[in-house]
Amino acid sequence: MLGLPESTSVALFDLDGVLTSTAVLHRDAWKQAFDAFLSERDPENFEPFTEQDYLDHVDGRPRDDGVRAFLRSRGIDDVDDDTVAAIGNGKNAMFVSTLETNGVDPYPGSVRYLEAARTAGLRIAVVTSSKNGAAVLDAADLTKFVEVRVDGLDIVSRGLRGKPAPDSFLLGAELMGVTPDEAVVFEDAISGVQAAVAGKFGYVVAIDRVGGGQAAAMRTAGADRVVTDLDELVSA
Repeated sequence: MLGLPESTSVALFDLDGVLTSTAVLHRDAWKQAFDAFLSERDPENFEPFTEQDYLDHVDGRPRDDGVRAFLRSRGIDDVDDDTVAAIGNGKNAMFVSTLETNGVDPYPGSVRYLEAARTAGLRIAVVTSSKNGAAVLDAADLTKFVEVRVDGLDIVSRGLRGKPAPDSFLLGAELMGVTPDEAVVFEDAISGVQAAVAGKFGYVVAIDRVGGGQAAAMRTAGADRVVTDLDELVSA
């Protein structure tokens, strides 16, 4: 019914881009923050932040890790921790402002899948690198489905490595009382797929909402199945 191995008892869902459309809000906020930094640093050679930059270097990673990864991709390795934090905090302020003004919609297919999973007795957790996990779940009216939430605040407070390291997913499985092989991970970021594979989870479902070569990249990263919407799994 759910398109998963019979041994699966727990589902660990990434949030932005998997359950809610907030990945677009994150990407737009990152673009504003990075473009402001890049244009001020070197206006004559300014090259704007792109969607591919977001997918390759930022998507799924903790905030500061994403800043450093993107800047390294542009050959910028001389920024201090305060500058990294300023870029990330600026991005977050823009994201929160947009969230408060416009709210957020869950993907209808994801809601249907969550309802089917709950009916089938599959236990549900959310594992996200965002420090705004609780606010997004509440805004999207998804908190009612979630037994355990691991987010960016937990990553910092517990000193965990961010994705593509498996630490946050492993914590999610631990808090749900299962071993990784008993859990399935749902991810839309390459770094998240890599994290699930590194953690030796029983099954990895990747959600490709981008198109182009993303599905192939997800399979290369180790996804067991790639779909464009979770609705595809309900009758699988």
